[in-house]
Amino acid sequence: MSKAIMDELVDVAAAPYRSAGRFPWHFARGKLTYDPIFGELLTRGLIPDGAHILDLGCGLGLLSSWLMAAQDLWRRAAWPAPWPKPPRLASYRGIERGRRDVARASEALRAGTVTCGDIRSSPFGAANVVAIFDVLHYIDCASQDGVLERVCEALTPRGGLLLLRIGDAAAGWRFHVTRLVDVVMTSIRGARWQRLHCRPLASWLAHLDALGFEVTAVPMSRGTLFANVLLIARLPAARSAAVDGAPATPSGV
Repeated sequence: MSKAIMDELVDVAAAPYRSAGRFPWHFARGKLTYDPIFGELLTRGLIPDGAHILDLGCGLGLLSSWLMAAQDLWRRAAWPAPWPKPPRLASYRGIERGRRDVARASEALRAGTVTCGDIRSSPFGAANVVAIFDVLHYIDCASQDGVLERVCEALTPRGGLLLLRIGDAAAGWRFHVTRLVDVVMTSIRGARWQRLHCRPLASWLAHLDALGFEVTAVPMSRGTLFANVLLIARLPAARSAAVDGAPATPSGV
């Protein structure tokens, strides 16, 4: 990804967080600059145009701000020709447990809403894209399964997309680095330490397959020592319709 374009995207996406305070602004800049997932979402064209996004464990709602910044650059004709056109957001809904992060996100977001809630029990509503980045390991395995089952129900009858980033517990020392940094970042954000419930990549793939997803696993630790993997999981129209009890339609996300 072009450094100049990346720097401009970070500037535009992080700017609204100034109003929420120095910490959220610096955190947003750091996260957007050094976490490879944000650039990959755009350069790979992973999110469809007109997406209705449900962002679980969304933190400061950076995904919404990032996509809005991409649209800003597109409208100013500052978008690199080789990259896919950035997606327009039809809607964005985030669910976040931390009240402080919810308040900061609500202060900063230009599009969408973030509500305070527990992803294990909060209503999901409908969406055609669900994002869960580095979140599920904070809840026990049975609850992880329950969240993923409800994600199936949330995705529209025409099919849908789950973008799930996990740490591969079978990745040896890289996984231990990932877990250590996770604990440190949790502390910096003012949250109490909690036990992590991590799984090997093979376990995640088997579970998503059992739920009817078609999954592509993409390493998502470029430039870091982490063991992160992005699971691009598509729910075919027929499977989604069966979950909803509605007739299948031929179109998907």
